[in-house]
This record gives sequence, structure tokens and C-alpha cells, in this order.
Amino acid sequence: MSGTAGRAFTTRLILLMVFVAAPYAQQPQQLQPPRTPRSAAPFDLTGNWVSVVTEDWRWRMILPKKGDYSSVPLNSEGRKVADAWDPAAIAADGCRPYGAAAVMRVPGRLRIAWENDTTLRIDTDAGLQTRRLHFDRTQKPAPARTWQGHSSAEWDQIRSPGGVGVSLQTAPPRMGALKVITTNVRAGYLRRNGVPYSEDALVTEYFDRLTAYDTDWITVLTVVEDPRYLNQPFITSTHFKREPDASKWSPTPCES
Repeated sequence: MSGTAGRAFTTRLILLMVFVAAPYAQQPQQLQPPRTPRSAAPFDLTGNWVSVVTEDWRWRMILPKKGDYSSVPLNSEGRKVADAWDPAAIAADGCRPYGAAAVMRVPGRLRIAWENDTTLRIDTDAGLQTRRLHFDRTQKPAPARTWQGHSSAEWDQIRSPGGVGVSLQTAPPRMGALKVITTNVRAGYLRRNGVPYSEDALVTEYFDRLTAYDTDWITVLTVVEDPRYLNQPFITSTHFKREPDASKWSPTPCES
């Protein structure tokens, strides 16, 4: 095929492709309704879960001695408050060890369910606490501080650097962990022996789920920042195993 004939053939082929594609290009794109946080969930956190204590056993399973705040990065003011704790008055502590900064570390069981399409609810049998994780950013904190504070949630997005394959097109982000930021808390205890956190504390959590040996697990990475009592973030990792039902649910209120 000569050069002139080849160019003519290429031109006709391009025109044919444009003619065939034109009707489809002119059709309006049907907009899909935005997905709710519930329907967009990359994994299922709902169900019944029990904590599996694989670290910090001596601080979580038994009451630590007064002044034992090993591994908690307290500043001088935090140590002063912890050293002033009175074991004889532990009954008056009430829900202080069950606030948002510490309740996931208390051994016990969780019930997790969607309260609506934008609110994930977590109930604990230890302390009988309820946490609401709000995906709706229009939700505002309550005027008064509470033990569980105000939790804003989102599905964390993992962005891939570079392009897709050999192209320069950026890959769409993948859904990652459930990220929760909690503020507006009442002052409480990081540990039951009076190790404090203040109402200025900021709690950031990452919930993830995995399956191993035919068992579902939740891991919760918790970062507590408190400019009043901590000199650096206090980081813990907590694990929960799925249970088949709520038959072992044993609610124990932290206040009568």
C-alpha cells in the first residue's frame, strides 16, 4: 500500500471510529447516588467481640500499684497527679477508667452495630459505655463534656504514588482502616491506678479487621495526645476476637 493510499485508509478508519462512538458520547452519563459510609465500608466491624490481652497484662488484668505508670509518657504534672491517687478511695473513681482514651484497653466485650447509615455504635459491657462514631461531619459536640466525648469517623484512604501501569494516570485511592478522632472528653484515667489524662486529650484511633486461622479479629491502634499530662503521644495496640453471639455479654456499670 502506497503512502498516499495508507494515509487515506487511516483517515477513513478514524472517521469511522468517530462516527460509531458519537452516539455513545452524546448519551448523558447517569449519576450514581453517593454511597453512605455504611455501604462504603471496606470491611465489616459489626458483631460481638471479646478482648484478647496480649500485651500490658499486668496493668490491664490486675489493679496496678500506686505510682506504677511504667511505659506511660507522663510529664512532671502527670506524675504528680498519679502519685496523689488514693487506692482507699477507688470506689469514688466511678467511670474515670472507662473514658474514651482508655475504655478499649479495659478487658471485656464489645457489641458493634450501625445505628444508622452514618453512625457506628460501640457498646462495652465493661463499664457499660456507649460510643458513637459519627461519619456525618455536620454532627457537633454536645455542650457538656462526656466520658466518651465526640468521635468523628472516616474510612481512611490509601493513596498510591505514581501512575497506573505505564500511564501517568493516578490510581484511585483504596479504602483503608477506620479512622476515629475523639475530642470533648471528661478527664479520666489511662489506667485504673489513677494515671491521668485531661479534658484537653485528643484520641486518634485506627480500627482494622483481619482473618487468621478462620477467626475474625479487630485491631485498634490508639494514640492519646495530652499537652497537660503527657510529654509525648501514648500509643497502644488492642486486639479483639469475634464471638458467635452475645451469650457471654456481662454488663457491669462503672457507676451505680
